[in-house]
Amino acid sequence: MATLAVNAVDDNTVEIFYNGSSATVTVANNIRSYITDQSNGSHVKLVQSSSVNDKVGEITYNLSGSSTDGEFRLEGSYKTTIELSGLTLTNPNGPALNIQDGKRVAVSAKKGTTNTLTDGTNYTDDLNGCLHCKGHTEFQGKGTLNIVGNYKHAIYSKEYVEIKNLTLNITAAKKDGIHCKEYFLIKGGTINISGVGDDGIQVELKGDSPTAATADHEDEDTGNFYMEDGELTISNYGSKAIKADGSVSISGGTQNYDKSDVVEHATGISSIVVDDLGGSNTVYDLNGRQMPVGKSLNKGIYIVRQGDKIKKTIVR
Repeated sequence: MATLAVNAVDDNTVEIFYNGSSATVTVANNIRSYITDQSNGSHVKLVQSSSVNDKVGEITYNLSGSSTDGEFRLEGSYKTTIELSGLTLTNPNGPALNIQDGKRVAVSAKKGTTNTLTDGTNYTDDLNGCLHCKGHTEFQGKGTLNIVGNYKHAIYSKEYVEIKNLTLNITAAKKDGIHCKEYFLIKGGTINISGVGDDGIQVELKGDSPTAATADHEDEDTGNFYMEDGELTISNYGSKAIKADGSVSISGGTQNYDKSDVVEHATGISSIVVDDLGGSNTVYDLNGRQMPVGKSLNKGIYIVRQGDKIKKTIVR
């Protein structure tokens, strides 16, 4: 277990300070009974009780200090802010930040600070990024966040990603710089992505039935990429600058990347006949009905079985 400090901090706040192989966790008195500390040295693991939701509201976790063999893992089920205040954190065996919270998670780089996250080349868990988040991930703040993804993606979000401001530098990733689902939105900030083995940014659908785009993006699952403001630079990538299951919409900001390396409807095919898929494929609709050979498919989502592999295909 990490050192649990008793110093006073603001209500609804947990402070974590890394110092080499150790970490000090300081929990505000008003939320102490809702936080379980399961840490081991500089590998900090905190479990937030679901009962805190109706009692005190959102909790802020402030991370600072440095460790070359540490991590921050949070488990919970409520909106949360992760505030980075001069953090340098490397986890040789997994994500530097592992946020197992399916709600909105704000990752904030505090003004005037530089923060660096690095993972290792092998994970012991089935996780996908140096910064791995189970829920909606919103990046903000006026500081700088540097990320190196040695195992897979630099940033992985199981739901949408929004970037409101901050300076985000992704300097390496084994696969994608940013990989998310539902949609991706840049409202501002400076984003630099380079040295990635696959795509700069990839946006996937999360569900089997895409939703319509909405003005406020509430409950949206389109696979769309949006950019409203800010500056986006993508270079030195292995596949595409941007790949989206939906559409790519640019309404403002500055784009510095090869526009020919942008793929929309990445999993979509404009028209398809079952014969075209090859004789070893079997195609089903979402109700499990097999599509007859020689039939031209209507727009929609289909499941394609090829030998022992199954994939989703969108016909637009």
